[in-house]
Amino acid sequence: MNLNELQPAEGSRFVRNRVGRGTSSGNGKTSGRGQKGQKARGKTRLGFEGGQMPLYRRIPKRGFTNISRKEFAIVNLEALNRFDNGAEVTPALLIESGLVKNQKSGIKILGEGQLDKKLTVKANKFSATAAKAIEQAGGSTEVI
Repeated sequence: MNLNELQPAEGSRFVRNRVGRGTSSGNGKTSGRGQKGQKARGKTRLGFEGGQMPLYRRIPKRGFTNISRKEFAIVNLEALNRFDNGAEVTPALLIESGLVKNQKSGIKILGEGQLDKKLTVKANKFSATAAKAIEQAGGSTEVI
């Protein structure tokens, strides 16, 4: 294949339909909007159903959304085995190693899996089983 043989894939280029450019274009006069009516004259908002009670208002509303809710990035015990024995695991180290992509409101360590190494773990929260497992492995926990 040479540079002069390059072509865009079939259907990857979309030619915009220019409306209102004469009757022979197929979209002249009314520009594909038909005769009169609300849709011919102007736009309607998203979800508009012609005056009928819209779906988002017909469906019953339930529950409550807490705007001050804290969401924690979760790390399981088994993921901490990748660090060296005796290492100090901090939020910065977890982000650097790729275990946590977005710190959110903080980091919480959960007790899923086995911990084989002695680590000093610093995080915002620990589950009871995680804290117990870290202590049993000979490590220590520290709440930031």
